[in-house]
Amino acid sequence: MAIEGIDGAGKTTVAKKLVEKLKELGYNAVYTYEPFSSPFSEALKKYIEEAGEVEAEIETLAMALDRLFHVKKVIEPLLKNGYIVITDRYIHSSLAYQGARGIDIEWIKTVNKYAIEPDLVIYLKVPLEVALERIKKKESKWKYFEDVNRLKKVQEIYELFASRGALIAIDATQNIDKVVNQCLRVILSKLGNFEP
Repeated sequence: MAIEGIDGAGKTTVAKKLVEKLKELGYNAVYTYEPFSSPFSEALKKYIEEAGEVEAEIETLAMALDRLFHVKKVIEPLLKNGYIVITDRYIHSSLAYQGARGIDIEWIKTVNKYAIEPDLVIYLKVPLEVALERIKKKESKWKYFEDVNRLKKVQEIYELFASRGALIAIDATQNIDKVVNQCLRVILSKLGNFEP
């Protein structure tokens, strides 16, 4: 299951709290994140530091490599062992962030073809100005992605996917406990007969 949204939407906080709540209910749940700590994301970070700007196609491929590493080394082994995996960002982050740079959405899907489909994608919806205020208050390892004009386009793509029903939108301007509880209800209804 993936938690998506623009930078400053509260994904990390919500994802970690959801894992805690699921564990309290007796489920084996694990938090993970993207970009992951892979050789590919590290190479991209180094490239950004040295070049300042990365070609959109290279960025897309680096993120796809990072994701496949994440899937093969972390997500699939956990799923095989019966864990519920909550990932802070997943495929829709590439569709939104690299799509915002003009990369064809279908090509992004193609290069991510071998990343397993999430059972559920929750989109934490916040106005851009709220997200920007939150970003100012936190340390980020990926400042490169937090450009205002880019985030506007990213948000438009997320909104498009949400309007098509590919993501379940939750109002993330509410108090954190409300947001977490709404997300939890969505997850539990999806789990249905999945026994803890």
